[in-house]
Amino acid sequence: MRYVQTTQSVTIGITCNEKCDMKTLVEFKSNKFPPYNGEEEAINPGLWGKRLAEYLQEKLPHYGLKVTSIGGEDWGWMVELENEDFPLWIGCGHQNGEPDELLCFIEPSKPFIRRWLKKWDTRTKVGHTAEALKKVLESDPEIHDIKWSSDIN
Repeated sequence: MRYVQTTQSVTIGITCNEKCDMKTLVEFKSNKFPPYNGEEEAINPGLWGKRLAEYLQEKLPHYGLKVTSIGGEDWGWMVELENEDFPLWIGCGHQNGEPDELLCFIEPSKPFIRRWLKKWDTRTKVGHTAEALKKVLESDPEIHDIKWSSDIN
Protein backbone atom coordinates (compact mmCIF):
# COMPACT_ATOMS: atom_id res chain seq x y z
CA MET A 1 0.00 0.00 0.00
CA ARG A 2 1.15 3.52 -0.61
CA TYR A 3 0.26 6.50 1.51
CA VAL A 4 -1.09 9.50 -0.31
CA GLN A 5 -1.07 12.84 1.43
CA THR A 6 -4.41 14.59 1.42
CA THR A 7 -5.28 17.93 2.93
CA GLN A 8 -6.82 16.27 6.00
CA SER A 9 -4.94 13.05 6.62
CA VAL A 10 -2.92 10.19 5.27
CA THR A 11 -4.93 7.71 3.22
CA ILE A 12 -4.10 4.09 2.50
CA GLY A 13 -5.18 2.60 -0.76
CA ILE A 14 -2.76 2.74 -3.67
CA THR A 15 -0.91 -0.45 -4.47
CA CYS A 16 2.76 0.21 -5.08
CA ASN A 17 5.67 -1.73 -6.47
CA GLU A 18 9.15 -2.04 -4.97
CA LYS A 19 10.07 1.51 -6.02
CA CYS A 20 7.16 3.36 -4.41
CA ASP A 21 7.67 5.90 -1.65
CA MET A 22 5.74 5.15 1.52
CA LYS A 23 4.73 8.04 3.75
CA THR A 24 6.66 7.14 6.89
CA LEU A 25 7.84 10.56 8.10
CA VAL A 26 5.51 12.90 9.96
CA GLU A 27 6.36 16.38 11.18
CA PHE A 28 4.11 18.28 13.58
CA LYS A 29 4.00 21.02 16.18
CA SER A 30 3.23 20.75 19.87
CA ASN A 31 4.36 22.30 23.14
CA LYS A 32 3.35 19.09 24.92
CA PHE A 33 6.78 17.41 24.76
CA PRO A 34 9.52 19.67 26.15
CA PRO A 35 12.86 18.10 27.11
CA TYR A 36 13.45 16.71 30.56
CA ASN A 37 16.17 18.48 32.53
CA GLY A 38 19.51 17.23 31.22
CA GLU A 39 17.98 15.23 28.35
CA GLU A 40 19.74 17.23 25.63
CA GLU A 41 23.10 16.63 27.24
CA ALA A 42 22.40 12.89 27.42
CA ILE A 43 21.62 12.67 23.69
CA ASN A 44 22.98 15.63 21.70
CA PRO A 45 22.47 19.40 21.97
CA GLY A 46 19.09 20.44 20.57
CA LEU A 47 17.80 16.86 20.40
CA TRP A 48 15.21 15.42 22.73
CA GLY A 49 12.05 13.35 22.64
CA LYS A 50 11.71 11.15 25.71
CA ARG A 51 8.31 12.67 26.62
CA LEU A 52 7.11 12.01 23.08
CA ALA A 53 8.41 8.40 23.19
CA GLU A 54 6.65 7.86 26.52
CA TYR A 55 3.45 9.34 25.08
CA LEU A 56 3.59 6.95 22.11
CA GLN A 57 4.34 4.05 24.46
CA GLU A 58 1.11 4.88 26.30
CA LYS A 59 -1.12 5.61 23.27
CA LEU A 60 -0.10 3.13 20.53
CA PRO A 61 -1.44 0.02 22.35
CA HIS A 62 -4.95 1.53 22.04
CA TYR A 63 -4.54 1.04 18.28
CA GLY A 64 -3.24 -2.52 18.35
CA LEU A 65 0.51 -1.93 18.56
CA LYS A 66 2.59 -3.40 21.38
CA VAL A 67 5.58 -1.29 22.41
CA THR A 68 8.40 -3.52 23.62
CA SER A 69 10.77 -0.74 24.73
CA ILE A 70 11.82 2.85 24.32
CA GLY A 71 15.41 4.03 24.29
CA GLY A 72 17.56 7.06 23.66
CA GLU A 73 19.76 7.27 20.59
CA ASP A 74 22.18 9.98 19.46
CA TRP A 75 19.47 11.34 17.09
CA GLY A 76 16.45 11.15 19.45
CA TRP A 77 14.29 8.33 20.82
CA MET A 78 13.37 4.89 19.49
CA VAL A 79 10.00 3.29 20.19
CA GLU A 80 10.40 -0.42 19.43
CA LEU A 81 7.29 -2.34 18.36
CA GLU A 82 6.57 -6.04 18.63
CA ASN A 83 6.95 -7.69 15.22
CA GLU A 84 8.15 -11.23 14.57
CA ASP A 85 9.16 -10.84 10.92
CA PHE A 86 11.50 -7.85 10.97
CA PRO A 87 12.56 -4.99 13.27
CA LEU A 88 9.80 -2.37 13.36
CA TRP A 89 10.16 0.89 15.23
CA ILE A 90 9.30 4.57 15.37
CA GLY A 91 12.01 7.19 15.80
CA CYS A 92 10.85 10.42 17.37
CA GLY A 93 11.91 13.72 18.84
CA HIS A 94 12.88 17.29 18.22
CA GLN A 95 15.48 17.69 15.50
CA ASN A 96 15.87 21.27 14.34
CA GLY A 97 13.99 24.53 14.39
CA GLU A 98 11.64 25.86 17.02
CA PRO A 99 11.11 23.94 20.29
CA ASP A 100 7.56 22.99 19.25
CA GLU A 101 8.69 21.32 15.97
CA LEU A 102 8.82 17.55 16.32
CA LEU A 103 8.92 14.53 14.05
CA CYS A 104 8.39 10.79 13.96
CA PHE A 105 9.59 8.32 11.36
CA ILE A 106 8.80 4.66 10.87
CA GLU A 107 11.45 2.05 10.10
CA PRO A 108 11.57 0.21 7.85
CA SER A 109 10.60 2.95 5.42
CA LYS A 110 10.84 0.83 2.28
CA PRO A 111 8.10 -1.47 0.95
CA PHE A 112 10.42 -4.48 0.89
CA ILE A 113 13.45 -5.48 2.96
CA ARG A 114 15.75 -8.48 3.05
CA ARG A 115 16.39 -10.32 6.28
CA TRP A 116 17.88 -13.78 6.77
CA LEU A 117 18.02 -14.33 3.00
CA LYS A 118 14.30 -13.71 2.74
CA LYS A 119 12.48 -10.82 1.16
CA TRP A 120 9.83 -9.30 3.44
CA ASP A 121 6.93 -7.14 2.31
CA THR A 122 6.71 -4.42 4.96
CA ARG A 123 3.73 -2.53 3.55
CA THR A 124 0.98 -4.08 5.69
CA LYS A 125 2.76 -3.76 9.04
CA VAL A 126 4.26 -0.36 8.29
CA GLY A 127 0.87 0.75 7.00
CA HIS A 128 -0.84 -0.35 10.22
CA THR A 129 1.85 1.45 12.22
CA ALA A 130 1.41 4.65 10.20
CA GLU A 131 -2.36 4.51 10.57
CA ALA A 132 -2.07 4.05 14.35
CA LEU A 133 0.44 6.90 14.61
CA LYS A 134 -1.83 9.11 12.50
CA LYS A 135 -4.77 8.41 14.82
CA VAL A 136 -2.70 9.12 17.95
CA LEU A 137 -1.46 12.45 16.61
CA GLU A 138 -4.73 13.62 15.06
CA SER A 139 -6.78 12.76 18.14
CA ASP A 140 -4.79 15.11 20.38
CA PRO A 141 -5.84 18.78 20.21
CA GLU A 142 -2.42 19.83 21.50
CA ILE A 143 -0.77 18.43 18.35
CA HIS A 144 -1.22 20.41 15.13
CA ASP A 145 0.26 21.20 11.69
CA ILE A 146 0.67 17.48 10.96
CA LYS A 147 2.47 16.84 7.65
CA TRP A 148 3.31 13.40 6.23
CA SER A 149 6.00 12.70 3.64
CA SER A 150 8.30 9.98 2.37
CA ASP A 151 11.29 9.08 4.50
CA ILE A 152 14.21 11.50 4.23
CA ASN A 153 16.61 8.70 3.12
